[in-house]
Amino acid sequence: MKKGTILVVDDNKGVLASLEMLLETEFSDVKTVAHPGRILPVLQKEQVDVVILDMNFSAGINSGNEGLYWLSRIHEQAPDLPVIMLTAYGDVELAVKALKNKAADFLLKPWDNGMLIEKVKEAFDSRKRKEVPAVSSCKSEMIVGKSAAMQQLMKVVRKVSATDANVLITGENGTGKEMLAREIHRLSRRSRREMVTVDMGAISESLFESELFGHERGAFTDAYESRPGKFEAASGSSLFMDEIGNLSMTAQAKLLTVLQSRCVTRIGSNKAIPVDIRLLSATNRPVDEMVHDGTFREDLLYRLNTIHLVLPPLRERAEDIPLFADCFLKHYSAGYQRKDLSLHEHALEKLCAYHWPGNIRELQHTIEKAVILCEDNVIRPKDVLVKQTWIPPLSATVPNLEEVERRAIETAIRQNDGNLTATAGQLGISRQTLYNKIKRFKL
Repeated sequence: MKKGTILVVDDNKGVLASLEMLLETEFSDVKTVAHPGRILPVLQKEQVDVVILDMNFSAGINSGNEGLYWLSRIHEQAPDLPVIMLTAYGDVELAVKALKNKAADFLLKPWDNGMLIEKVKEAFDSRKRKEVPAVSSCKSEMIVGKSAAMQQLMKVVRKVSATDANVLITGENGTGKEMLAREIHRLSRRSRREMVTVDMGAISESLFESELFGHERGAFTDAYESRPGKFEAASGSSLFMDEIGNLSMTAQAKLLTVLQSRCVTRIGSNKAIPVDIRLLSATNRPVDEMVHDGTFREDLLYRLNTIHLVLPPLRERAEDIPLFADCFLKHYSAGYQRKDLSLHEHALEKLCAYHWPGNIRELQHTIEKAVILCEDNVIRPKDVLVKQTWIPPLSATVPNLEEVERRAIETAIRQNDGNLTATAGQLGISRQTLYNKIKRFKL
């Protein structure tokens, strides 16, 4: 028997009873609810491993839209929680739609007991594999890195994670701010529950209060039901607010009020709801300068940055590039079913010499493109597509012009795998001139 919790959601009590009896033979804890409105409260209180969700709850309606709506609500609160959709209507398009909306699987009623158990076990095992301690995972290696700057930063992170102190993470785009926030959450006492994330740059001024603080049914047009906001969803866990520097002054004032009172009031209600959150926030903007310019509230900044962590750009931690490249190579070679791929040493030299204005995200996309474009089992310099021509680093002593020319030709020949026509084209000289120089430099 597997030690885990399965949540079954269906308005048919007979279905609930049948699935409970079936699943109790394989899993230590099976919970059932007859109304989807109870899903989120259960997820807030319990560590659920798999959800089995009916797609239709209203009599006479079999569009599946209700199930898709609750699927999205579940993933707002627990992005990695596997959800298996269940329906009595064999609609292929509906199944495809559910899978596109990140359902783990799709089963028809009446179900085959053996197949249902198998599907739930697959989803459960997948969930548990993702929960393997990140200390041994590639992602954790990437967070920690080998550079002195990151080693020092991680010493602070380990101390901070053991507390409930609010943390502000700053750094350029693509430096891994959300990844670091997830690591802080993973190391914290709140890690039993999923961290809730919200991109402040993607929320309009008109939806700010509804998204963060929630609303009651009928509070405004299209408010067809009561809905908790991100703060309620994150109660007992961590709330990560990305792009915090994009908030308007009005939104900043509302956020400050909640942080001071530790309570939220839904739109359309007068009831203050206590919330227990650990706030992590991030921005690529210079918030200290914004305070000086009057575009960011100083009192809010004090609430956000009990601890301020600054992520260095990739160009300042070049020692970590080989580690990152290897992690991304493993990930994408498996994803694109090219598991025997390796990185040529000259391709790695090219990666290490580039300045990476897009930081880790740009490196990630570069490796993905290289995996796709590579013609054999070795990624070579020509497969590494970056924005500018690579110039190899020179030695500490300044060489003469002849030595620079010889090195440039050697490098171009390596980049083009010995193709002299391509080499001549890259250098902007004729093939005959290239032949003469090769003979002259005895290459």
